[in-house]
Amino acid sequence: MSIIHRTTLKPTKPELLTPWLPTRPWYRGGGAPQLAKAGGFRLDDPRGEVGIEFFVATDAQSPTDGQDATDAQGPADAQGPHAYLFPLTYRGAELPGADHALVGTLEHGVLGRRWVYDGVHDPVLTSTLTAFLAGRVEAQAQSTNDTVDEEIAHACTAEAPLLTGAVTVTDTPDGTTLTTPDGPAVHFHRLLTTAPTTPPPHALGHITGAWTDLTGHRVRGVFAVIEQRD
Repeated sequence: MSIIHRTTLKPTKPELLTPWLPTRPWYRGGGAPQLAKAGGFRLDDPRGEVGIEFFVATDAQSPTDGQDATDAQGPADAQGPHAYLFPLTYRGAELPGADHALVGTLEHGVLGRRWVYDGVHDPVLTSTLTAFLAGRVEAQAQSTNDTVDEEIAHACTAEAPLLTGAVTVTDTPDGTTLTTPDGPAVHFHRLLTTAPTTPPPHALGHITGAWTDLTGHRVRGVFAVIEQRD
């Protein structure tokens, strides 16, 4: 069981993510994001070495700041203010061969320097995610020790092995998809919306959760879906 330390982070997570987010194809802003923590949940690394967090941040920037409204990407119900999902891992040392996935480093007041990765590229996150979807581990509250997050719901009806073997990560304007040579894909909705609030009927599984929007209301949406590959 991981331990939540009440301490300082320099930079903060929103500050760390601010320069990284505009480099992603699923970013919907036109300038520097204005990020604020909005929610999320954790999974526990069975070995207790890697922090795993699914971090949700809202972006107060208008979707058309710095661009024409006709250039804004995404469906109408995804026009800002936006909320983004960041699967992150926190490590006490660099992950070999993962420089392309490094978001940055931060100084933890208790643990010292932490290397923060786009967790979809981290094998510890993908293996723990598989265990979570299979019902072998539970979603943990983001900021409270030893507490199950009751707002996170998930299901998986896939019969083929999930995320076993080499994982290929594909970023597109629609989000991030994880695939393996065999088995279904896991697609993360990086840009979160509240419509629809249920996964599509063809999905083999899903993760849904909640976050706080910029008006202070608690809202729900689909974080990820498991999809049958053609």
